[in-house]
Amino acid sequence: MNAYRGHTGQVGRHLSSLLRAIATALLLLLPIVASPAQAAPETAAARASTAHVYMLRGVLNVFSLGLDQIAARLQAQGIQVTISNYVFWSSLASDAAAEYRSGKTKTIILVGHSSGATSLPDMVARLDQLGVPVKLAIGLDSVFHTSLSGRVGRYVNFYVANGAGTAVERSRGFQGTLENVNVQSVPGVGHLTIDKNEVMQQKVIGEIDAVVFGRPSPAAPTKRRQPSEASAATAAPRAASAAAARN
Repeated sequence: MNAYRGHTGQVGRHLSSLLRAIATALLLLLPIVASPAQAAPETAAARASTAHVYMLRGVLNVFSLGLDQIAARLQAQGIQVTISNYVFWSSLASDAAAEYRSGKTKTIILVGHSSGATSLPDMVARLDQLGVPVKLAIGLDSVFHTSLSGRVGRYVNFYVANGAGTAVERSRGFQGTLENVNVQSVPGVGHLTIDKNEVMQQKVIGEIDAVVFGRPSPAAPTKRRQPSEASAATAAPRAASAAAARN
C-alpha cells in the first residue's frame, strides 16, 4: 500500500512538472502569436479616417461650388472634409487645432479658391503658431498677392498667370516646400472655373491622395521657379563658361 502511494505521488509530481512546462511554453509563445497583429500596417481606411481637409470658399459662397464636388469625391474615399467661407478661416484654424490635439486628426490639409486661396497663408501661419503641422495646402487662383510664413509640408499654388491669379511668395520665416504652378494652358481654366474644371479637380484630389494614401503625386504643368531655385539652375552653366574661358 505504501509503495502504491509512493508511486502515485511520483506520478502526480511528474504530471505537475509537465503541466508547468506546458504553461511556460505557452506564455513564451504568446508574444510571437500577438506580434503580427500589433505590427500590422495602418490600413488605407485608417489613414483616411484620421485625415481632415479644410476648404475655404471665396466671396459670397457662390463662386467656389467646385469645392463641394471635390469634397464629395474625397468623402467617398473616407476622408473627412469641412467647407467654410474664407472669412471664417481663423475659427476654422482653432477647430483644426482642437481636433489635432485630441488625436482625432493626424493629417491636416487645406484647400482654398479665390479669396479662400488668399486666406490660406494666414491659416497656415496661425496653425503654426498653435503648434499644429499642416501637411499640404493647395491654393486655387489667389486674387491678391500673398506671402507665406510659418511651416507647411508642401504648399501648391495653382494660378492662371494671364488672369486674376497671382503667384505666392515666401517670407524669410517660411519653412517647407512652395510650388507655384501656372495652369493657364489647361483647356477651359479661368478664375471662375478653376475649381470646377475636371482636370484641376483631378490634380487637387491627386495631391491629397498622395499625402493620405502615399500615392504618386500627379505631374504638374510649368512651375514658376523660386529665387533660390533659379539661382541654383543658372550657377552651374555660369561656372562652366568661366572655366572654359580660363582654359
